[in-house]
Amino acid sequence: MKGSIVYKSIQKRGLHIGLLPEMAAAVNASTPITLDHDLDALPEAGRRLTVSDLADHVCDLAARLWAAGVRPGGYVVVHKTANADVWVLAAAVSRIGAVPVMLSPALDATTVGTLIERVGRPYLLTDERKLDALAGLPLADLVERPIIVAGDRPGTESLARLAGAPRVAPVVRPIDEAAVITHTSGTTGVPKLVVHTPRTQGIRLRPQWRLLSLMRRKETVAIHISFVHSRMVAAMALALLQEMPVLLMNESAPDTVAELFCEHRPGFIEALPNSLMEWEELAGDPRRPFASVKYFSCTFDAIHPRTMSRLLKSSARRGALFFQIYGQSEVGPAVGRAYLRNSAHRANGRCVGWMMPLGCAKVRLVSRDGNPVSERNPGYIEVAWPGLAKTYFAEQERYDENRTGGWWRTGDVGYRTRFGCLHMLDREVDMILGLRSSLEVEDLLLGELDELSELVVVKGPRSEPIPVLCTTDDRPLDRDRWRAAVAGFPQLADPIQIPRAELPRTATLKVQRIALSHRLEEELKGRA
Repeated sequence: MKGSIVYKSIQKRGLHIGLLPEMAAAVNASTPITLDHDLDALPEAGRRLTVSDLADHVCDLAARLWAAGVRPGGYVVVHKTANADVWVLAAAVSRIGAVPVMLSPALDATTVGTLIERVGRPYLLTDERKLDALAGLPLADLVERPIIVAGDRPGTESLARLAGAPRVAPVVRPIDEAAVITHTSGTTGVPKLVVHTPRTQGIRLRPQWRLLSLMRRKETVAIHISFVHSRMVAAMALALLQEMPVLLMNESAPDTVAELFCEHRPGFIEALPNSLMEWEELAGDPRRPFASVKYFSCTFDAIHPRTMSRLLKSSARRGALFFQIYGQSEVGPAVGRAYLRNSAHRANGRCVGWMMPLGCAKVRLVSRDGNPVSERNPGYIEVAWPGLAKTYFAEQERYDENRTGGWWRTGDVGYRTRFGCLHMLDREVDMILGLRSSLEVEDLLLGELDELSELVVVKGPRSEPIPVLCTTDDRPLDRDRWRAAVAGFPQLADPIQIPRAELPRTATLKVQRIALSHRLEEELKGRA
């Protein structure tokens, strides 16, 4: 069976992740999947699988979940230590017609408890480590039953004990009903639970299916994104249906990443923006870990031009490209653009791209004050297409607040150039009076000061813009170089330097700007 035939079927019938491994195996059962870690739920599986192996493991785990009492239409919160088995378990839950609710391992216990309560007595699929972390919650009141992937704990069911359970037939969810639930980043408070349907998940494949179709060879795709994110569903579907060998990564330490890339030589890398920033230092590594990469891809936040330039220049491939796609969990991919090796460093980092081909998302700008939207008067960015998430689980009113007819308000502000490029300036909640765009300032200063590994401009106690920065190896900041670089931004307060590890982050490694701003306010009060 051809991948294009399966893709067309998905566009018609929706993407059901419980059936995806089996469908991919029908395309090419021998497509390899390599892990950089062992699977907690399947320790005997090893680190080298085929798509056929994956399909069998999903079928096996689905049988165990059925034996544990999970049934079609039920909800299963998947919250365990970061591991690729999170996605495998979600597929197993889906295969028996239940709905996986994917919660990041980075969430604190109080937030997890709030989200579980919002779902309403779901099953909890977890591990012993996370069970210990949730010990302060009244789980007996919150969940139907805790299921652990391995081990033996009183009051829980263990998937390991259910090995060999009789296989069960797959159950297909209706195309417009909840299929997978993920959550927002939580940068502004308790995350919202985003409901994805088979239809919306299938539609979201369109933009990058066309991109991957341009690849003439079946090259390894290295994937380093959160296993609980909605993007993980699309990334795995795209790679497997295109018969691309997959390298699924859990590790992010630069030296480990260099070894992995030197061994597997990926032709395509999809990673989080902050992971790519962390890997910038490998651009000058004598092992040349990025030499084989033809395409870099980032489908989350806008990424700094310095990062794109360094990575592209470290590739030895002719015509290497960096694809940036702007979107969010609620809308999927909205706009995109490609950057070239010789021009990425000159790119405007606020230009996140153009609308993609027919059948993809539409974007409009809506005035904030009744005056025309322009560079000087940016407006609300709104997106419309059938790929929009269906709702926020148990928060329909909150969802409706952001939706006007078919248009979804993203929470970002920006403008469109006369050439049609969308410029995203800031999240509305992060805008600072007197500063056109904090993200723009960060782009420019990161380009000027190579020693910076991270820079975030946040609101201070008096709403002043405070630069919070980190340096390579936490070396002291050269104040003279800093003053020269910020000469064009007199509104900036004095910088505050902190270790990179102390930056509060979301599951997708975004800096939690509001949390960082509150922390600075408390620290500055303490010094007063």
